[in-house]
Amino acid sequence: MTDIATIMQTSAVIPVLVIEDAATARPLAEALVAGGLRVLEVTLRTPAALEAIAEMKRVPSAIVGAGTVVDTEQFEQVMKADAEFIVSPGLSQRLGEAIVRSGVPYLPGVATAGDIMRGLDLGLTHFKFFPAETSGGLKALKALAAPFYQCRFCPTGGITEASAPEWLAFKPVLCVGGSWITGGTMADVEARARVAAGMRR
Repeated sequence: MTDIATIMQTSAVIPVLVIEDAATARPLAEALVAGGLRVLEVTLRTPAALEAIAEMKRVPSAIVGAGTVVDTEQFEQVMKADAEFIVSPGLSQRLGEAIVRSGVPYLPGVATAGDIMRGLDLGLTHFKFFPAETSGGLKALKALAAPFYQCRFCPTGGITEASAPEWLAFKPVLCVGGSWITGGTMADVEARARVAAGMRR
C-alpha cells in the first residue's frame, strides 16, 4: 500500500467524481487514465458509488479512492469496496482515529488552524483544503501554510481549469481536486484530463 503523499504527487489534478450510474464508471475511469489522471476520487453522494469504485478498480493503473466519507460506518463500507485511499470533507477525532489505525492513506478536509492542529495530533501532515474558494482562497491557504510549514495540501472546492495553475504554483500544494474534467463524451473527458495532467510547476 502506498502513502497519501505519493498518491497526491501522482497527478496534478484529482478528479472529484459523482457517479449516478455504475455502468458509466469504468469507461469514465479509462478516459481519465488515458488522459494521464490515474488518481480518482469517487464521492459517496450516490447509491452507485460503492459499485462505481469496484468498477473503476478494474482499470489498470487507476488508483481509486472514496470521497465524502463522513463517519465510521461509511469507512467500513468503502473498505469492503477496496478503496485505495480515503477523503473526508472535514476531520473528526472518531473517524480520523479509525482511519489512521487502519493504515489506509487518508486525506481529511481542513479549513482552519484548529482543524490542522487536530490532524497533526493524529500524526497527519497531508490535508484537503476545503471548501477552498469559499474558505478564503489561495490567500487564506498561504496564511495557514506559513505556521504549518510541514503540511502539504490538496485544495478542493471551486477550483477550475483556469484557477488550478495558480494554486499548483504554491509549493505546499501537491495537487488540486476538481470536478470540471467530467461531462460530455469520453473523448471530451480524455482531452480535459490531458490538459489537467500537464498542469505541473
